Amino acid sequence: MSVFSQLRNRVLEWRHGIPLPASETNVSPIFQSWHQFDTSFNKWLPLDKPQEPSQESSSADTTPAEYSKLVLATWNVDAGAPDSATRISSIISHLKASVPPVNIIFLQEVSRTALSTILATPWVREHWYSSEADTTNWGVRPFATMTLVSRSKLRDNTLGPIWRVKYPSRFERDALCCDVFLPSPKSGSESASPSRVRLMNVHLDSLPIQPSKRPIQLSIIASYLRAAGRGLVAGDFNPVLPEDNALIGTNELKDVWVELRPEEDGFTKLKGPSA
Repeated sequence: MSVFSQLRNRVLEWRHGIPLPASETNVSPIFQSWHQFDTSFNKWLPLDKPQEPSQESSSADTTPAEYSKLVLATWNVDAGAPDSATRISSIISHLKASVPPVNIIFLQEVSRTALSTILATPWVREHWYSSEADTTNWGVRPFATMTLVSRSKLRDNTLGPIWRVKYPSRFERDALCCDVFLPSPKSGSESASPSRVRLMNVHLDSLPIQPSKRPIQLSIIASYLRAAGRGLVAGDFNPVLPEDNALIGTNELKDVWVELRPEEDGFTKLKGPSA
């Protein structure tokens, strides 16, 4: 890691109040805003800059039990599919009907048309915080990742910073990252400080092109998770090369489906050496 990158990361770490990797990566986070739909202005507006909640603010109206079973859905919505608006509307309807209800949504390959449809959906406007209000954070890319979090489950005092990590990629892919602060279990009469949990929405490089960028991409992702102490990564992990199956174990990550439901078939794609 260059001296300049180290210095820049330390400044960003201090300014935004988040732990960043001390080494292993030459990439730096690009911060953006959370957004909430404001009915008074009839538009999506950025939330005030999130701050790490105090013990008092975190425990005032929340309990650890409320967050014991957060439900996350991840979906590559296929930017190249025909009739993008109709397709994304059907996907949103499916997520809306999910049982148990979804609390966190990771989307990949969200096209510009799909983004407009999502942001215009009444259910999304009423019930969700959005990582995007437009395509400002996308540059010239035709599609990108997007994260939605439930306003009823994850209130604004639990939201931390949100940012993108532009790791080496042949397709300008990145990791969309955020921190949330969840109440810790109480010990006796004292309330513990809230726990930082890092959520990473990723779309790894596609196609079996050598040399592969996937090993460095997942190494960077793992370094950001380790810096936070706890968290998860989800998204488009479809393996494209035989060696991809070792990436989870190589980076000392765990496939939660394999860990929690070892006897049950699922849609897990990358497996550790013992899976």
